[in-house]
Amino acid sequence: MTPDPNLPNSDTVAPPPQPDLLADVHLTRNSSPAAYEGSLTQSTLETSKVIGNGFSRNGAKGTKQTFDRPNSSDGGNQNSKTLILFLAIAIMVVGLLIDNVWIGLSGSLVSLAISLQILWKPLRHLFVEFIPEQERTILLGSVFGSIALLGLLKLSGFFNRLGASLSAIGWDAVGATGEVLGAIGQILIAILAVYIAWRQYIISRDLTIQQNLITQQQTIDSYFQGVSELVLDEEGLLEDWPQERAIAEGRTAAILSSVDAGGKAKIIRFLSRARLLTPLRRDRRLGRAILDGAGGYQEDLTNGIRVIDLGVMLAGANLAKTDLRWTDLSEANLIRGDLSFCDLVKTNLARTILCDTKLCGADLNGTRFFYGKAEDASPRSRLEPPNYRTGKHTGAVVENADFTDAMQLSGEQRYYCCAWGGSKTRDTIPGGCEGIPNKLGR
Repeated sequence: MTPDPNLPNSDTVAPPPQPDLLADVHLTRNSSPAAYEGSLTQSTLETSKVIGNGFSRNGAKGTKQTFDRPNSSDGGNQNSKTLILFLAIAIMVVGLLIDNVWIGLSGSLVSLAISLQILWKPLRHLFVEFIPEQERTILLGSVFGSIALLGLLKLSGFFNRLGASLSAIGWDAVGATGEVLGAIGQILIAILAVYIAWRQYIISRDLTIQQNLITQQQTIDSYFQGVSELVLDEEGLLEDWPQERAIAEGRTAAILSSVDAGGKAKIIRFLSRARLLTPLRRDRRLGRAILDGAGGYQEDLTNGIRVIDLGVMLAGANLAKTDLRWTDLSEANLIRGDLSFCDLVKTNLARTILCDTKLCGADLNGTRFFYGKAEDASPRSRLEPPNYRTGKHTGAVVENADFTDAMQLSGEQRYYCCAWGGSKTRDTIPGGCEGIPNKLGR
C-alpha cells in the first residue's frame, strides 16, 4: 500500500490501535444477512472515527514539528544577500575603473549596508555570549556617553576655542622643548641601562661568591675526611710514621694556599682541636702517641713531635677577622701575616714568628706569647734551645708587630711586647711602654 504524501510521517507518530475487524466480520458472517450488514456498517463507522482521531492528533504533532524546524527561507535570503553583495562590489569596482563617483559610491553604500546586515546577527550573538550583562551595560554606557560628550563639546564650541589656543602657541619653542626632552629621555635610558648592567654584575658576583663558598666547604670537608683516615689506623690509634706525616703536611699546605681567611681559620681550628698541631710524647719504637691517663695524649714541649708542622704555611697569610680561639699556633711562621681584629683568646703564640704582623684590634685576652715570667722570658733563638721552666727563648718574635687598638692586653703581655718589640712596636702598644726597658736595643 502506497502511503499518502499528504499524511504526516508515520515513523514519528505511533499508529492508533486498530479494531479487530476481521474477527467481527467472521462472527457476523455466521449470523443472518441483516445482522452481517449492520455489523459491517458499525465496524466501518468505528474505523473511520479511529482513523479520523489519529489524523487529528498526527496533524497537531506534525504542525509542532514543522514549527520547530529551521525555516528554509533563511537560506534563500542569505544566498540572495550574498548575490546582492557581489553585485554591489562589482558595481563599485566598475565605478572605480571608469572613474564615476556616483556609480562607485552607490556600490560602496549598498555593499556596506548588506555587509552590516549579514554581520549583525553573528556579532550580536558574540556580544551577548562573551560579554556579561553588567559589563555589557557599562560598555554601552561608556561608548555612548563618550559620543554624547564629544557632541556636547562640539556644539559648545570647545574644539574651536582649543584650535585657536593651539594656533597661538609658538611651535618652534615647543619643538625645541621636545628635542630637549628627547635628549633627556635618551640620557635617562642610558643611565637605566647602565644601572641594569651593574645590578646584573652584582647578582652574578654574589652567585659566584656563593658557589665558591660551597665548593670551598666541600673541599675542606674532603680534607678533614682524608686527614682523619690518614692519621688513624684500624684500632683508632694516632700513628706517627714519617710518610703519613709528610702526606698530611702536603695536603695541609696545598689546601691552605687555596682557601680564603675563613677557610684557613676552619682548618687551623680542626687541626688544633684534633691535637694534630701539638707536640706529643711518642713511643720511640712504635711511634704512637702516649696517653696521659686522663683521656688525652701527653704533651712534650721540648722533644715532642707534631703530626702536622705548619712551619711557613701561614707566612704572609691573611687571617683578619677570623676566630682562632684556643688554637695552637706555637712555633708557626706568621711573618707579615694579618691577624687584625682576630679573636685570639687563649691562643698559643709561644715561639711564633710575628715580625711585621698586624694585630690591630685583636682580642688578646689570655693569649700566650711566652712561658715563665715576663721579666725572664725572651724570644726564640735559632741556636739556643728553649727553657720552658724559666721562659728563656720561649717567647714569640714580635719585632715591628703592630698592636694598635689591641684589646685586653694584660700587664705581662704588655711588658713582654714592649721589651722585645723594638721601637716601632713600642709605639703601637696600648697604654704605652713608659718604664719598660727596650731589651731588643733597636
